Amino acid sequence: MKVSVVGTGYVGLVTGACLAEMGNDVLCLDIDPNKIRILQEGGIPIHEPGLDLVVARNVKAGRLAFTTDIARAVAHGTLQFIAVGTPPDEDGSADLQYVLAAARNIGRLMTDYKVVVDKSTVPVGTADKVHAAIADELAKRGSTTPFAVVSNPEFLKEGAAVEDFMRPDRIVVGADDEQAILLMRALYAPFSRNRDKVLVMDVRSAELTKYAANAMLATRISFMNELALLAEKMGADIESVRQGIGSDQRIGFHFLYAGCGYGGSCFPKDVKALIKTASGEGQDLKVLQAVEDANDAQKMVLVDKVTKRFGQDLSGKRFAVWGLAFKPNTDDMREATSRVVLEELFKRGATVTAYDPVAMEEAQRIFGKHPALSYADSPMGALQDADALVIVTEWKEFRSPDFAQIKASLKTPVIFDGRNLYEPSIVKASGLDYLAIGRAALAG
Repeated sequence: MKVSVVGTGYVGLVTGACLAEMGNDVLCLDIDPNKIRILQEGGIPIHEPGLDLVVARNVKAGRLAFTTDIARAVAHGTLQFIAVGTPPDEDGSADLQYVLAAARNIGRLMTDYKVVVDKSTVPVGTADKVHAAIADELAKRGSTTPFAVVSNPEFLKEGAAVEDFMRPDRIVVGADDEQAILLMRALYAPFSRNRDKVLVMDVRSAELTKYAANAMLATRISFMNELALLAEKMGADIESVRQGIGSDQRIGFHFLYAGCGYGGSCFPKDVKALIKTASGEGQDLKVLQAVEDANDAQKMVLVDKVTKRFGQDLSGKRFAVWGLAFKPNTDDMREATSRVVLEELFKRGATVTAYDPVAMEEAQRIFGKHPALSYADSPMGALQDADALVIVTEWKEFRSPDFAQIKASLKTPVIFDGRNLYEPSIVKASGLDYLAIGRAALAG
């Protein structure tokens, strides 16, 4: 099948590459010439494990190409995927200007039947706006060319996006056009060989499904984070609690890890957007508002632990920070807890030496030449002259460190662990104080 994908960010590039992997003829469009240049030269403008190999393989096979030519992209695909950004407006609502601009370009240039697929995360009712934008452009031309608009939300985790696309739990298709449904089923048939994973529903239900999924996951995280704070006060261990409730099949173990708050490009934005959407319908989403408030507060937990130990004035103190990305296997620092932690430490007069396997370049872009921030080329290198270690991201390479070396390197033998990476008894046996999240019963 011939497929055009508008946008070469996380969603667009993964979608295009994985559809090409299944034998489709895919053309990816982006108006950023630098992104397209990087892709055409064999590079990848984002960090996503395994994606570079999929892209290279399919470019070499002639199934995947990149362009800045809008007319070429519209002419190419019967299926037109819109996978552009939907950044939050000042009021928290999703900004649809890029989605609607893409829709208008399709309407302005299409000459035969198109299925326009909303792949970006968009509020309920966006498909109607996309339909209206395309219809308006066709009317200006006096054209009656038929088209359909489909909602096909993505459920991709950064750091595991290729695997998620190739082995999906479900494929949600919101549509009321029979021809469009048939084409979408044909496109996704190779991903559903052991069972039919395509869930066809009305468009608005498909749009709401995406927001509902992210809101539920964010709710689980904030719930566990609040329980962790309670566990600390009551002398309980949140890890034991997690195992106790996760064993219940109605609850399960996923997204029950306490930590120092969620971030990234999806959960914060989507929770805000759903709250704003509901407000527009005259409904307050009280649970989700609490989820957002709890997460904002959770990002301060590590800072509070540091100041409780060292005082509010951190002048002259240096902290080693392990992890800058909002989660492992990505360089994405959007809404990352590390940004809050660093800014609060700087505000109190501290300096920081940071290490992250892939996000240090992104940190340099965000913080510039900050006088209080330097970078190390290894986790242990970050400990040099540091008063304490603060762990913000749960990268695998942090899981089995040499605790004796950590103790020998730090001026004060203390680890502030925002991701509960270690067994407290092992850390304590090495002579280190271990201040994690919700593990007061075992803390030293």
